[in-house]
Amino acid sequence: MTTTQARTEPEQAPGAEPHGEHVAPRTTPDAHAGHGAHGPHGYSAQKDAHLKRLRRIEGQIRGLQRMVDEDVYCIDVLTQVSASTKALQSFALSLLEEHLRHCVAAAAEEGGTELDAKVAEATAAIGRLLRS
Repeated sequence: MTTTQARTEPEQAPGAEPHGEHVAPRTTPDAHAGHGAHGPHGYSAQKDAHLKRLRRIEGQIRGLQRMVDEDVYCIDVLTQVSASTKALQSFALSLLEEHLRHCVAAAAEEGGTELDAKVAEATAAIGRLLRS
């Protein structure tokens, strides 16, 4: 693929799954509603910072595309892959921490089966992160 082709092809939204990959089912927006003044999700208070971070990661990925297009030395490409992977893992860990502090803590206050469901949900998310 040439640089021109890379710029003219439709772009995927940040966080979107590539075609052909399994996408985990999403919960409905009102399943998490009412969990605070900053929005329905734990990350809502930091939304602008998260979007800025994701744009930076997106730039790293575009850099990888350019490196491959320009036939950059494979070890240099792998170094950039490692940096991009670490950036995504760091972002995921930040989201997980916010989920625990916001959603799981709110469920703990409510008690009952909601807490069990949130803990199971967080445990499954951690499992997916460990497998990635």
